[in-house]
Amino acid sequence: MVSELEVEPSAAVDLFGDRVELARRFTAALAEHGEERGLIGPLELPRLWTRHVLNSAIAAPLFHGSVADIGSGAGLPGIVLAIARPDVEWTLIEPMERRVTWLTEQVGELGLDNVEVLRSRAEDVPASSRFDVVTARAVSALKTLIPLTAPLVRDGGELTLLKGMNAANEIDAAQKQIKKFRLSDVRVEVLGEGVLPEITRVVRAVVR
Repeated sequence: MVSELEVEPSAAVDLFGDRVELARRFTAALAEHGEERGLIGPLELPRLWTRHVLNSAIAAPLFHGSVADIGSGAGLPGIVLAIARPDVEWTLIEPMERRVTWLTEQVGELGLDNVEVLRSRAEDVPASSRFDVVTARAVSALKTLIPLTAPLVRDGGELTLLKGMNAANEIDAAQKQIKKFRLSDVRVEVLGEGVLPEITRVVRAVVR
């Protein structure tokens, strides 16, 4: 199975710098165990670096302070971003036990002392928990995601959500939720043009 893994793109070294070896170890572990543990689909190995790891890593400069990753799953983007940004404190929030086990294993094996894994649904996270930034990737449509993520952002903090090609349409469909949860400066930012084969779209907003 590992033999089918996509060859590491040259951009990996640019994005991870002196921590690229940790990214290689995580990607190799995900390639070896991801399908059997229900973390990634059987067709993902030939594009694991490009579509998943680097797609997440390209957003690393957008984060600061304390960050929660909602529905962290396989560690995309949470583990990848924690590798790329050791100066940021990451909380990976995931309800499924087998995924929490995986995340905890990876945090330990990679020595990521800037990561906490929390088994919880987003809506059950204690009200006292507030983060500078909340992120999520491939969790749900924006109108469903905003009520799960916005309450976890401190006043004046940000949502930084990795989305697909319909990001702009999702913003249009989520106007009710955007107003209810007091989001401002809602926009789509495109990352990775000229760097990655597939661009990354990020919906960013300030929570007031």
